Amino acid sequence: MRTVGIGFYWHDLKVGDRFKTLNRTITETDIVNFISVTGMLETLFTDLTFQDHGVIKGRVAPAACVYTMIEGLLCQATMQTTGLALLEVEKKVLNPVFAGDTIYGEVEITSVRPTSKGNRGIVTSQNNVMIVGKDKMAITYRAVRMMAGNPDLS
Repeated sequence: MRTVGIGFYWHDLKVGDRFKTLNRTITETDIVNFISVTGMLETLFTDLTFQDHGVIKGRVAPAACVYTMIEGLLCQATMQTTGLALLEVEKKVLNPVFAGDTIYGEVEITSVRPTSKGNRGIVTSQNNVMIVGKDKMAITYRAVRMMAGNPDLS
C-alpha cells in the first residue's frame, strides 16, 4: 500500500518538469515570528514608523522569510521523506513582499543525475517566487538538492 504524503524520488523527476506550489499569504504574525526566531531585529522589520523615512511603504517581510515559506511548501509537497540535503542555493531578490501579500512558487527541474554511490540523486531546480495579483516575481533562486531514490528500484 502506498503512503500518501511521500515526496518525489529523484527517479520521478526529469529535466523540464514544471510545477506550482500552493499559495501562502504572508501575515504580520509570520514576520514577527520569523524576525524573533532568527534575530533579524533590523529597524526595517521592527519599527513601523521607519517607513516614514524610507522608500519602502508598508510592513515588509524579510526576503529570507519569503524564500523559506516557499521552501516549506516544497518540503511538504515534493520532498517529504525523500529530500536528503539542500546542497546549494543561489538567489536573487527582485521585489519586496509585504504583510498581506500572497505568494507561490513556480519550479522547473533543470538537472537530474544519480550520485556515485547509494540510491540517491542530485536534482537542480530553478524556483521563482511570485506575488499573486501583482504580476511580479519577488525572488528567483536555483536550488541543488540530494534526494532519495525509490527503494523499490535499488
